[in-house]
Amino acid sequence: MQKNERSFSKKVEKFTGKSLFIITVIIVSLLLSIFAGQLGTILFYIVVLITLWAKRWDWKYFGITKPNWSITISKAFLFAIGIFILIDFLAQPLIESYFGKIDLSEVSGIQGNFLNYAVFIILGWILGGFCEEIIYRGYVLKRLAIILGDTNKAWLLSAVIASIVFGFAHSYQGPSGIIATAIIALLFGLIFIFNRNNLIVLVLTHGIYNMITITLIYLGKARMITDWVHGFLK
Repeated sequence: MQKNERSFSKKVEKFTGKSLFIITVIIVSLLLSIFAGQLGTILFYIVVLITLWAKRWDWKYFGITKPNWSITISKAFLFAIGIFILIDFLAQPLIESYFGKIDLSEVSGIQGNFLNYAVFIILGWILGGFCEEIIYRGYVLKRLAIILGDTNKAWLLSAVIASIVFGFAHSYQGPSGIIATAIIALLFGLIFIFNRNNLIVLVLTHGIYNMITITLIYLGKARMITDWVHGFLK
């Protein structure tokens, strides 16, 4: 029984590791995200979970190894704050000038509601920080880069592609939300290029960034900086 299970997992591992399979999953997930909302992300969850099982829970396949925690945590805080400043002070105001405001209606229930706030903080770490980084950086970006030749140019191109897929996965935020999240994803991708065996730094960066934005929504200050910039430029 155990031998049969091992044989089956080997077959699954071989199949899910094929370049054609990986590229097909990325394309189908992108199309689902564009035309069917969150179904694209759900497909990624299923494929990554099956791949992880077939790999016998080898987290290194996705770039997760034991980091130097003090350095990794310090980097994550700096990256998260830097990305927040770059997006809220520069990117978001510019994007919204052409494509309208980012649609945050799906998270409007957080404002002033501590229970919802606490739930979204947890989800922001688990689904955003952990799961999305495994999917979009550890799987999409890394696998594509290897398929394209595992060169620096291949990693950069893969970061761009992964950011587009990530942006459309947030299509519920409207055109501005798609563009803004794609830019954030590209910044995450660039960080991953320089930390290819330390996805944990991205998990922490993403989690901290989510925590900042969710806290501002809870306080009713989500647009504080962006609106200030809009007013300053008028």
